[in-house]
Amino acid sequence: MRTVVVMLHRWAGLFIALFLIIAGLTGALISWDREIDAWLNPSLYQAASGGIATVTTPATSLALANRLEAADPRVRIKYLPLSIAPGHTLGLTVTPQVDAVTGKPWKLDFNQVALDPVTAQIQARRLWGEFSWSPQALMPVLYKLHYSLHIPPAGGLPLGNWFMGVVSLVWLLDCFIALYIAFPHRASWRKSLAFRLCSGMPKLNFDLHRSGGVWLWLLLLTMAMTSISMNLPEVVKPMVGAISTLTPGQYDQRRRHKLPATPRVSREKILASATAEAQRRGWKLPPGAIHYSAPYDVYGVSFFTPGQDLGGAGLGNPWLYFDGKSGTPVAEKVPGSGSAGDIFMALQFPLHSGRIVGFGGRILISVLGVAIALLSITGLLIWARKKQARARTLNRSWQIVSGDGDGDWARLEEAAPKTGKSRAMKRCDGR
Repeated sequence: MRTVVVMLHRWAGLFIALFLIIAGLTGALISWDREIDAWLNPSLYQAASGGIATVTTPATSLALANRLEAADPRVRIKYLPLSIAPGHTLGLTVTPQVDAVTGKPWKLDFNQVALDPVTAQIQARRLWGEFSWSPQALMPVLYKLHYSLHIPPAGGLPLGNWFMGVVSLVWLLDCFIALYIAFPHRASWRKSLAFRLCSGMPKLNFDLHRSGGVWLWLLLLTMAMTSISMNLPEVVKPMVGAISTLTPGQYDQRRRHKLPATPRVSREKILASATAEAQRRGWKLPPGAIHYSAPYDVYGVSFFTPGQDLGGAGLGNPWLYFDGKSGTPVAEKVPGSGSAGDIFMALQFPLHSGRIVGFGGRILISVLGVAIALLSITGLLIWARKKQARARTLNRSWQIVSGDGDGDWARLEEAAPKTGKSRAMKRCDGR
């Protein structure tokens, strides 16, 4: 039984090792994607004019967004922050509108825009997600590499996400296999937690792989589980829904348009409705951003303090969603509310990113990403060393069988005078 389990661990590890090295190292970096991106590309974040001296009101962001759409009829604002930090640009996400002549969406070479809030001029643009090693593209490239390896979709199917989801599924199963292997006997549990620091590199490498995996086991299991949930929601959601009823999301009961829709209700009216609803509910957080999904014709308003758009500690930010044609409410996403299944699904990104415990969680995820890469590397080194040892054994056995290793016969006979033949000799004789 143990031989089979060890073989399963070996082949599972060889399958996922390279991908976990990539995911671990990129994950360690993208925990700080905003900070690194701002350092690499100050034009996307720092206003050339010096920016506005104080935090702005939503009216400033709305006015700048309207001016951008009026100046370039090809674009529609997709994501609009409703506050601008002192000295910073207004960073927008845009999506193409439909060309009235061709009846197809405009082809844009950018989807992110940085506006100087003082001059209202475009200070920088980029196409988030394009594969390039320029400073502007580096962090988006690492982000996509982390969850999809930049494998392009086919027929609208996210093949890269699915592949990494399968890798994560194998990883999850291997976590239990590795734990079983790490504790062969009850009496040897201390060895499975120890690191032999003064016994040479082969033994230390083995302990780093085995004992390191044991110490980090629960965190590794969490990373594997959340990776599956985020890469394979088509599989995980039905499974969770079979156990606990899931509240329909903002897009679940809506038809996806073949062409980008055009909203009939303005951002200003949607924001006013969302603010009034938040006040009615007693929410203290201000509206932080407004989002428009053209494929589903749905507005979303998120509530958070400036700088917390990805969510602080906890389960993320609350959202209210509205129909783009009528302005009526269609859905909501309130952290900590709903069924057990809703809370489980809401936990996935905060757990995976470490943001559930705030700044310290991001540090932990960065360290864990490096540890995941090291566990994979040490596993590959163990496999390579054992492969070399097997090759040497087979080579020596072949020398004995072929008559090229007379000296080996003598050494083997000296090592086993009582039994007459060593195990190696018996194998060579076919017995």
